[in-house]
Amino acid sequence: MKLGRESMQAIDNDLFYAMHDVARLLRTRFDQRARSFGMTRAQALILSRLQRQPGLSQNEMAAICEVEPITVARLVDRLEAAGMVKRCADPNDRRIRRLKLLPAAEPVLKWIGEYKLEVYNELAHGIPAADWATAEKVLLQIKQKLTAEASRPVASMGE
Repeated sequence: MKLGRESMQAIDNDLFYAMHDVARLLRTRFDQRARSFGMTRAQALILSRLQRQPGLSQNEMAAICEVEPITVARLVDRLEAAGMVKRCADPNDRRIRRLKLLPAAEPVLKWIGEYKLEVYNELAHGIPAADWATAEKVLLQIKQKLTAEASRPVASMGE
């Protein structure tokens, strides 16, 4: 679907800004709640990712979080000191440290799950299920396209 100038102005004023604003507002709200639980959003993200993808390396986690490996190392240092995460040697490459969740992370992960459900219920309230499903489907398709694009090599200007 190609868009003309008027349609593009509408997107600039609505869709992209709305997506950005919604993401920012969700992050801000989570930050406030996480602080009351003694967590940062970055620490919670690491725990959540490890729950979904056990055994990630610090470098893989840095790529997912879009931060430098040293940033993840510092966050993992704090989580390790709190007894929530353990660094384990990779069985195939001793240079790689894999991350493992420990039982102390369970209460935080439970809280994150409850928080997500609370926010979902609040935001979905009053929105028809079909509209919510369509919005989710479209956002996942956009994410898939952007993820595929990010994995392709960038063409130089002369190509």
